[in-house]
Amino acid sequence: MSLSSVEKRLEALESEVAALKRQLNGGRDSSRTWLDERWGAFANDPLYVEAMRLGAEWRRKENEKSLQRPKKSKKKRKNVRS
Repeated sequence: MSLSSVEKRLEALESEVAALKRQLNGGRDSSRTWLDERWGAFANDPLYVEAMRLGAEWRRKENEKSLQRPKKSKKKRKNVRS
């Protein structure tokens, strides 16, 4: 195989890879992340605000539960020999 034919095949492969990347990205700019595209999607959405409030309330209650010390058991242990 000559050098020029290898170069032509390489160019064809590079352009095909670029086309596949564009197809995978759905035509989006690859410099933007998924977070950039979703940022602000729920702005002024009352259901989202309520969901965040409920989540924060649940986390607060779970945190309070984890900070409470368990009560010591007054039950005596039996002395068991093996």
